[in-house]
Amino acid sequence: MPNSIRSSSLVPVARDQPDSGRAGPAEPSPPPTLSAADSVEHSLPQAGRLRIACQRLRPEAILPEYKTLGAAGMDLYSCLPPGETITLAPLMRTLVPTGLALAIPPGFEGQVRPRSGWALKEGVTILNSPGTIDSDYRGEVRVLLINLGASAVTIAGGERIAQLVVCPVAAAQLCEVQALDETSRGAGGFGHTGRG
Repeated sequence: MPNSIRSSSLVPVARDQPDSGRAGPAEPSPPPTLSAADSVEHSLPQAGRLRIACQRLRPEAILPEYKTLGAAGMDLYSCLPPGETITLAPLMRTLVPTGLALAIPPGFEGQVRPRSGWALKEGVTILNSPGTIDSDYRGEVRVLLINLGASAVTIAGGERIAQLVVCPVAAAQLCEVQALDETSRGAGGFGHTGRG
């Protein structure tokens, strides 16, 4: 199967060593890593994966990828015309295109979440975090980024800009009542347990 990671390929294998004239344990190989080609697969078995139709709207768009075997989110990439960049000044916000459209199955949503490393290092995050891709939305997925850092940040095409996490959702039916049941918390809201 293309781009698949079989469990057998994840077992460390001893490397051959030059003959030094004496027997000894072989040096273990380093832990396996994922290449870009491998990263679209995941540790979940095929039967446990949700199939999502994904349309590439422009040839330079990059399909979302899992970067580790146990990752919850797939990386989303910016899709810009060749040679073009976006510069985010401090406190500036903008929509960054991904060049992709998704058909999230009914009963699920796509959550667009910030990349933690980018937020920590440069202060770039998602303004409406998490953004929601509804199951009936068929337009281009775009990410609303804001720069909360002190310096301008330049974004080129093909850069990782967010994470896509697919989650189940429940459809609710509201039932109007005259009064709600009582709890020990009651109406206690912001800060009712103290600072922080």
